[in-house]
Amino acid sequence: MSKQARTLPHQALYQATGAVISLQDLLLQRYAARTIEYASHKRSVAGISGLHLSKIRGRGIDFEEFRPYQAGDDIRTIDWRVTARTGKPFTKVFREERERPVLIAVDQSSSMFFGSHVAFKSVVAAQAAAIFCWLAIDNGDRVGGLVYSDDNFALVRPKRSRRSALHLLNQIQLANADLATGLQQRAGVQKAGEQEEIGSLATALGRIRRITKPGSTLYVISDFSTIDEAGFQYLYQLSRHNNVVCCFIHDELEENLPIPGYYSITDGRDKGTLNTFSKKARDNYRGVFQQRLDALRAELTKLQIPLLTIRTDEPVVERIHQWTSQTL
Repeated sequence: MSKQARTLPHQALYQATGAVISLQDLLLQRYAARTIEYASHKRSVAGISGLHLSKIRGRGIDFEEFRPYQAGDDIRTIDWRVTARTGKPFTKVFREERERPVLIAVDQSSSMFFGSHVAFKSVVAAQAAAIFCWLAIDNGDRVGGLVYSDDNFALVRPKRSRRSALHLLNQIQLANADLATGLQQRAGVQKAGEQEEIGSLATALGRIRRITKPGSTLYVISDFSTIDEAGFQYLYQLSRHNNVVCCFIHDELEENLPIPGYYSITDGRDKGTLNTFSKKARDNYRGVFQQRLDALRAELTKLQIPLLTIRTDEPVVERIHQWTSQTL
């Protein structure tokens, strides 16, 4: 690393830019993740020993409370000082630790292949996924997830190993590269005769629901352009027994029209001109975006699912750091 690079803020060092992201960029996010304090969310209820507190009381390392001795209690848990002071036998109760599997659903569909500042939405989503992935690995959690595009998907079952993290990151990078080149064959193969739309968020949530066990943490990273009633229903089912976090990725140009002027636009086939001088048109444009965001936030609030918003021109590390600081 050059002397000049070492003097830059950590956000500049870790921030991914452009229309595609490399595997090296995703690996670099491990150092970015170490600048973020891990958000524990709710207590885990998973039945596997790990590093998070569960609602199950038993013999662990974190003291919970004293309570009167009951028949069947292990005599090794009797606290003799409290027993001597009260004249009645009291035992120590500990909060057992449980592992929390972490799953990350990453949207790499065509609607994510857009950006006007710094990076495309697909790149920002990939970077955010990598940060959450490394946060989980460094805290001893199992990591897996689902990477999906318009017609392909890759499902990675959660495992507690660096290899599992690398597998997930590799699938994210492949899907991101395929999105840029249009060669969407490497991120996963759709079954022959299957007619459902893979790019649908509801379809993705339905797939990841099959491997999500109670007590897991699920990050859904998308622009939510395809969210529908079925998608919200899946989110409701997932949030009943898991910690679900939704990350809304958007671009400045989706939120506001560019500065007043005349702009040539094309969809690749037809051409036209965009006039952004009209204040009414600018206000209406922003109003449509705000209504969409408010509607998404309102639905997620009903489900008690937190919403993290990340704009493509914002430092991803800083946004996640701000959010985790607020949730601790």
